[in-house]
Amino acid sequence: MEPVYTPVIGLARTLFAAQGLKITMTGTEHVPRHGGAVMAINHTGYFDFTYAGLVGVKAGRYVRFMAKKSIWSNPVAGPLMRGMKHIPVDREAGLGSFDAARDALRSGEIIGVFPEATISRSFELKAFKSGTVRLAQEAGVPILPVTIWGSQRVWTKGQPRKMGRHGIPLLITVGAPIVVGADEKPGLATVRVRAAMEAQLHADQDRYPHWPDAERHLLPVRLGGTAPSVDEAEEMDRADRRRRSSH
Repeated sequence: MEPVYTPVIGLARTLFAAQGLKITMTGTEHVPRHGGAVMAINHTGYFDFTYAGLVGVKAGRYVRFMAKKSIWSNPVAGPLMRGMKHIPVDREAGLGSFDAARDALRSGEIIGVFPEATISRSFELKAFKSGTVRLAQEAGVPILPVTIWGSQRVWTKGQPRKMGRHGIPLLITVGAPIVVGADEKPGLATVRVRAAMEAQLHADQDRYPHWPDAERHLLPVRLGGTAPSVDEAEEMDRADRRRRSSH
């Protein structure tokens, strides 16, 4: 029991029940009951951290997420993030957040990270940052590959939220832990982790219930959807970065 995290989990479960969200979790036996691990999660929707957190709850663990530092300045979200012991990431000075996450892993925490860094507009896996692998290497802990499919139907970038009762199916899968060798090159290990998560995600997509025609804009082109292609999504991300840097 934690004074902030526990009631937040209860609130989230109440919300998901009110939405009629149909969550199917598989592979939770891979989550260690004790000791540290890096939980690597794909990113297609704004609530992904909440859904991934349920994996920890199922295993009797709390997941500490790495998230952008600006959230901590929000008068509502900030105190919650501190109370749940999440880790702020300062993109201008990322070494401090890396060290904090590594130390938490060594002390036995599960740290949740999004290797893609931002939401994928194509709903395909983007290129992975190597920080996930480097954290696991330095802390001497495994990586837990977690894939979530269907969360973009609830709320994703550039689309309205669906907070009412909708009954959307959501698949959450935890793959077998991935051990990164101490001498393994981070770049090669990152490719290996991404390949494992891509195979896992494709399997999730294959077993997902019928996708409504009205939501084909939330489905990758590869699956017959009308979402931006990978190249188009990358250009949209570049445009976002240019706008931020000009302000």
